[in-house]
Amino acid sequence: MRTAEGLSSERAAQLLKQAGPNQLPAEKPVPQWRKLWGEMTHFFALMLWCAAALAFVADMPQLAVAIIVVVIVNGVFAHIQQERAQHAAARLRGLLPADVVVRRDGTVRKVHASELVVDDVVLLSAGDRVPADMVLLSASACEMDESMLTGESEPVPKAAGDAAWGGTFLVNGYGEAAVSATGARTRLAGIAALTSGAVPPPTPLSLELRRIVRVTAGMALGIAAVFFLASLLVGFQWRDSFLFSIGVAVALVPEGLLPTVTLSLAMGAQRMASRNGLVRNLEAVETLGSTTFICTDKTGTLTQNRMNAVEVFTLEGAVHVTGQGYDPDAHIEGRGTARAAQAALAARTASQGRAELHDGQWRAQGDPMEAAVDVLARRLTGAGSGPAASRRLPFDPVRRRESALVGPELFCKGAPETVLPLCESVPGQVKEQVEVMATRGLRVIAVARRRLAGAPETWQTSPAAELETDMELLGLIGLQDPPRPDVGNVIRTARQAGLKVAMITGDHPATAAAIARQIGLAGTPEYVLEGADLPEDEQILGALLDRDGVVVSRVSPEQKLRVAKALQARGHVVAMTGDGVNDGPALREADIGVAMGRSGTDVAREAADLVLLDDHFATIVAAIEQGRATYANIHRFLTYHLTDNVAELTPFVIWALSGGHFPLALGVLQILALDIGTDLLPALALGAEPPGRRVLARPPERRHLMDRQLIIRVFCILGPTEAAMEMAVFSVVLAAGGWMRGQVPQPGLLMAASGAAFTAVVLGQLANAFACRSATVPPWKLGWGTNRLLVWAVLAELAILAVCLFLPYLATLLGQAPPPPLGFLLALLAAPAVLLADWIHKAARARLRRS
Repeated sequence: MRTAEGLSSERAAQLLKQAGPNQLPAEKPVPQWRKLWGEMTHFFALMLWCAAALAFVADMPQLAVAIIVVVIVNGVFAHIQQERAQHAAARLRGLLPADVVVRRDGTVRKVHASELVVDDVVLLSAGDRVPADMVLLSASACEMDESMLTGESEPVPKAAGDAAWGGTFLVNGYGEAAVSATGARTRLAGIAALTSGAVPPPTPLSLELRRIVRVTAGMALGIAAVFFLASLLVGFQWRDSFLFSIGVAVALVPEGLLPTVTLSLAMGAQRMASRNGLVRNLEAVETLGSTTFICTDKTGTLTQNRMNAVEVFTLEGAVHVTGQGYDPDAHIEGRGTARAAQAALAARTASQGRAELHDGQWRAQGDPMEAAVDVLARRLTGAGSGPAASRRLPFDPVRRRESALVGPELFCKGAPETVLPLCESVPGQVKEQVEVMATRGLRVIAVARRRLAGAPETWQTSPAAELETDMELLGLIGLQDPPRPDVGNVIRTARQAGLKVAMITGDHPATAAAIARQIGLAGTPEYVLEGADLPEDEQILGALLDRDGVVVSRVSPEQKLRVAKALQARGHVVAMTGDGVNDGPALREADIGVAMGRSGTDVAREAADLVLLDDHFATIVAAIEQGRATYANIHRFLTYHLTDNVAELTPFVIWALSGGHFPLALGVLQILALDIGTDLLPALALGAEPPGRRVLARPPERRHLMDRQLIIRVFCILGPTEAAMEMAVFSVVLAAGGWMRGQVPQPGLLMAASGAAFTAVVLGQLANAFACRSATVPPWKLGWGTNRLLVWAVLAELAILAVCLFLPYLATLLGQAPPPPLGFLLALLAAPAVLLADWIHKAARARLRRS
């Protein structure tokens, strides 16, 4: 039976057992075979299936089987990586808080949203997500955002008796509601069933990756066609020409690039989660690495969000409170205690936060600022909460104040600049005191009251503008929120990383400036703006804000949105923090929306890309560090993969330029073995490379994956070096065996020389894997064993080399044989040659940067 007092724990447990958890029905999973089939039938796989079919038609079954093996191995490997990435994302989503406040057993408590049952009484505050379908029992200035159900962006006013649908948001006011439906019986569940098949649009990162692989595949097909024609012109049979062209295509197709990128992003997201940063979509990991401007809130992010009311100023005198934390016992000094107590009780009447004793410690329940006011009232009066309010006018970012109606009196508290103009008479010393308290870094709230006249029933329906006027000022309350002890060091680290940091806060400009000075955020000279003074022109606004250490105070959510747009117009990649109901638009507009996991609202968390599980500014910088590392890892394995392609393509280029007179150093099956044995595992290990020590000691990364630096390194340094060693080893072994130009080498000699070339490529790739760990530092300065996955991948590479050379059947199938001692010795030189070329290139770049 539904009652305003709520259910008992026993009854709730019975209903939960009968109806099941309050969860949306899980989407019907896509069968594993269908996912695997998708990996076998994408663009690159279809191209290779066609090649296998043509190989069968051309009576080359060995080539056909080898190509099929490549498709299957790549498909299975990609499927495994995709599954790991999806499971990682599911685990990360489970880290988000999902607690709701209910009334059970006559007390208010928090339970997990999945434990809600029909007839539970839920307490809703502005910013909460409605956890199930409900009927409002009481509503004070309630407005619901139902856009996810209706598409209408305007909030819908709600009154007692109205329905509140699960999944919507309470954007204003507060109320109590009784649950009417849970889980699969909610309206949201019905809509979810209709939209479960919707496919989200591709992200910018995925689009760029697709562009890279499609361009590469197009080049592969084009070059293969050229080689096919060239081989026909020099007199080869069409079957041999087809063999050559297939080898070229296979050498250039990046089959494993997309799944490797996906897993690299997932691993980056997992590492962020271990450092209290929850990434809500994987592509945001890469975007974080490109961030150039951080717009951060003050309270809770730069400060500890442990409010303490330390001073009350009244016309009778000032009262100073020396107690810390939320313990009601504290030492009080000063005059005017009675007036101060009256002001504190009035402020407490209009608040929703409180202090509670848990496990022997006093902690804030609800808003820390409101809990501090609650503690102040207890310290000054020895009493608990003030009298019950018959009506509340909730706080909102426009009014910046809240009021409560208690009997015939209206009590109001809020920002001094919004409360003082509504008071009958305000001595000049009060305004001076506001500045004095704010300059010391205190958050200042003004408290006032008004005794109402007329019919009491009109007080319940009159608009706020009629009630909040001609008030009597009771006093000022100063609250202290100390900065986080390590935030100054984090800000210095951010600046070393080339990031600009701005404080965007709703606090008084003097308060914001004082905190900015304390933590070292303020620039030189100090630049403090107020939201009301921001210019209307977006270009002027961007030029005004585009500096490090700027402080913007008294900012509304609409102004935060303008700040994000103005900085983006200046070319910045903006990370914007927010925790309020109306911060959603700014968080969505920013390149990276950052929400508070502890103190933030559900609305803010839903709109964000990154959720700070500890509300700490340092977590933003840590996430940017991991984002840069992930971006660098994509560069690493892309460099590694393309270098191998150069070495694989070179034998075909030399064969074509010689008119077919110079033997092929590598065959198609050897290239397939190289792709399977050398590309996938080391590339995966490079994708797991941890952040380097200097990843935050340089400006943000560029946004394009295949940039000028990568192209030069692959096609001018690493690739040619590896290819030169490959062809040198092949030529020396042929010459030592008596081969002369224009002759057809003996089959045994050709297989031994080809085995030597194969060995040189594998050993060159072994060194290349370590060289690709950094674009600036040689591998011996990084430590050979600091990436254990890479060590295991290289050992696997050596094992594959031994099997391909010394297993007779496989060696014969690949068209190679173990090289002679001279061939082994020369092939061993491929590794130091690649490392030497890499070191010379890095040293030259370092010298150019210094000059």
